Amino acid sequence: MRAGRLTASVAGIIALTLTAAGCGLSGGSGGGDGTAGGCKVDKGNVGSGKLTGDVKGQITFQTTNLKKDFGDFFNGVIKSFEKANPGAEVKWIDDPGDNTFTQRTVADAQACTLPDVINVNAETATALTKAGYLLNLGVKDPGADKPFVPAFWKSSTFKDALGASAHTVFPWYTGGVLLTYNTDLLKKAGVDPEKPPTTMFGLFADYEKIAKAGKGKYYATMANPVWRIPADFDQMNIKTLSADGKSAVFANDPRTTQWVAWMAKLYKEGAMPKDSLSSSNDPSTLYSQGKVAYGSTNPSFVRFVKQNSPSVYARTAVGQQPFDALGHTTAAPQYISVAATSKHAPVALAFAKFLTNAENQTAWCKDPNVVIFPTTTSSLNDPFFQKVTGDDPFAQARKLVAEQLKTATAYQTNLSPAVQNAIVAQVQLAMQGKKSPAQAVKDAQAKANELLKQAG
Repeated sequence: MRAGRLTASVAGIIALTLTAAGCGLSGGSGGGDGTAGGCKVDKGNVGSGKLTGDVKGQITFQTTNLKKDFGDFFNGVIKSFEKANPGAEVKWIDDPGDNTFTQRTVADAQACTLPDVINVNAETATALTKAGYLLNLGVKDPGADKPFVPAFWKSSTFKDALGASAHTVFPWYTGGVLLTYNTDLLKKAGVDPEKPPTTMFGLFADYEKIAKAGKGKYYATMANPVWRIPADFDQMNIKTLSADGKSAVFANDPRTTQWVAWMAKLYKEGAMPKDSLSSSNDPSTLYSQGKVAYGSTNPSFVRFVKQNSPSVYARTAVGQQPFDALGHTTAAPQYISVAATSKHAPVALAFAKFLTNAENQTAWCKDPNVVIFPTTTSSLNDPFFQKVTGDDPFAQARKLVAEQLKTATAYQTNLSPAVQNAIVAQVQLAMQGKKSPAQAVKDAQAKANELLKQAG
């Protein structure tokens, strides 16, 4: 499962070129033919005007790595929807959510075979919206924002092919951003588990202590910067892109070079496994083996550890991710989108709304095996989320996230896979000692601007 700042789907994503030709939307509110991303669709799916039509027909609903653990819940949701809408049928498929997710999803869209209702993250939503493959919910379903926390609804805005803002997804569930750590390994390195650092560089200083204590027997974290870009920049309040999103500006902040210098130093000193620099693997396996001190920043990661390594779970604790210059954390909801290429768009839209309504969000987020939070206002007011008790890592994670959501914003910088990879590649060169941190940052910004210019 992916929630909060889960970046597994970002790691290793290859550059995707979505050219202007054949992309975008055309059509109107009436029947007949229109186009979405180069695919022929019902004219009512695109252009202006509210979506209308009977809620009848078969659709495909795709989630990301949820069927194994939550099959009973979602099958129940599907049955309830079908019962309330005779003539509607939902076929559920589950994607593994590996590091080729965006690539494969865009390929499906270009082949006009995108699932009707699909669980996406911000990166995938960015690519699909720009190419015109998602239903514009703000236009096709006026008032769709009403159930959701305003910050979460605001975060579901992405740019279309013309650069205009479009609400192409429903915010679904969200997590938080936490430090998950092995208390034994921290204590061995002289790091106090009860006093998590308040800045990113303070966290890096703790990584350095672990490197010196571990001496290659255990590590602080994983090396691949794809896990941290642009998340760390956002938390440090480093502006990655200009206000209009058309140019990169991160090199203008001297802290960016300092950040890269820290990453290079930590890699050289052994704070990270050498073979993890270009690996798309997250910390899950090594953390569960007691070989990495810090696990995933996703709160639900504690569930993975509990299931796979009870002995390490007994030594696991959670703390606040450094707020740094931003002063609070950000939330990155998982989203539910409706394909503009759907042959039964009214069914798809109705099911997407049913899935993300307050009742179903509250019911799922109360599952004792997850640490996720709903995005609807009424759900968050439920006592389950407001009065958390217990001292185990699960309960502590819930407490921290509940506190975060009081001040969290849903804003996070969305980079295209190509731009993100270009920045990551330069940082990796600096970490290998092949470029100075200053030169790597300069080159990263230049390459990012080339790609942003090409994208328009």
